[in-house]
Amino acid sequence: MAKKVVLGFSGGLDTTFCVKYLTEEKGYEVYSIIVNTGGFSDAELEQIEAHAKKLGVKSHKTVNAIENYYDSIVKYLIFGNILKNNTYPLSVSAERLSQALHIAEYAKQINADAVAHGSTGAGNDQVRFDMVLNIIAPGTEIITPIRDMKLSRESEIEYLKSKGVEMNFEKAVYSINKGLWGTSVGGRETLNSKGLLPEEAWPTQVTKTESEEVVLEFEKGELLRVNNKNFGHPTEAIQYLQSIAGPYGIGRDIHVGDTIIGIKGRVGFEAAAPILILKGHHALEKHVLSKWQLQWKDQISQFYGTWLHEGQILDPVMRDMEAYLESSQRNVTGKVFLQLHPYRYQVIGIESPYDLMNNAFGSYGEMNAGFTGDDVKGFTRIFGNQTAIYHFVKESVNHKNASEF
Repeated sequence: MAKKVVLGFSGGLDTTFCVKYLTEEKGYEVYSIIVNTGGFSDAELEQIEAHAKKLGVKSHKTVNAIENYYDSIVKYLIFGNILKNNTYPLSVSAERLSQALHIAEYAKQINADAVAHGSTGAGNDQVRFDMVLNIIAPGTEIITPIRDMKLSRESEIEYLKSKGVEMNFEKAVYSINKGLWGTSVGGRETLNSKGLLPEEAWPTQVTKTESEEVVLEFEKGELLRVNNKNFGHPTEAIQYLQSIAGPYGIGRDIHVGDTIIGIKGRVGFEAAAPILILKGHHALEKHVLSKWQLQWKDQISQFYGTWLHEGQILDPVMRDMEAYLESSQRNVTGKVFLQLHPYRYQVIGIESPYDLMNNAFGSYGEMNAGFTGDDVKGFTRIFGNQTAIYHFVKESVNHKNASEF
């Protein structure tokens, strides 16, 4: 009886090779699965399924994980205003974990003997997939033909042609990975420490030239309305905002980061909606959260983003930090006003019933209504008392030592 192997399948060269190699060379029954985290249209998903079946898979499964991806991961990236190295919204990092979790659960569901993926040995994804699989489906064999055999693109193409596989073997000049939380763009310019991606490399071209105002409305930290338009789920609001802001070229950048395997990598990305949501959400938080809420949240968020990037979504400490992030959002409700321009944006301001910038207590730099000048004098003396004692003692010791000589 043939062994079952679940294959994470995208329809590209590497996973196409995996189907033919595993079925014809290893004798496996291949159960292909694609997990859509917002990067594929219905037509593209149908084409990928047809391609998998033509290659000879035993079955093919399509998982619509967009809402689950938001609910379990993206929501907390927003709550934490998380930008890796103050730049990157973890577009690919986050979606790979969602995909790995669904693939692992499917392998358990059908009692698979093995799980396969098309990762090479040079990136982060191999660690993310392997780690999740080892934890969710312990004991299940992990097969990675491209990594294990150190295959070149040319050797994969030669093998597939020998098997009569027909597909577009032309390598795209730029490698593009699209998802709900942004699109990565890699090419020759990102392989070195210097170089900008040309205009034609960006999947979304700049077609808007006139500025416009956008209103984002959050409830307890979640984006539920854009320009007074209601949505059934925040993912719909994200996609709608992307359709408005993407043609401005907002959210384009190049990220330089440390990979899990210890090398530095450079990748371009476009993420108009994620950047506007994160910056708008942060602007709202600065008005409605206290000083220490903001400070502790920044520390927790930085670790959360790093640990997520490194594949540690299943570490129980992540649930603890998510609980804090969720709690911190109870007053993060209100409107954020943004002005969009080609290649840039500006936060105009916010409106919130929880706004702590309350004129009843004074206006910064002008008039204070909460306490008197004498109150400040006393507070200042007490607030600086410990430091004053330190310097008094230090000067006393120095003076004593000087008089002894």
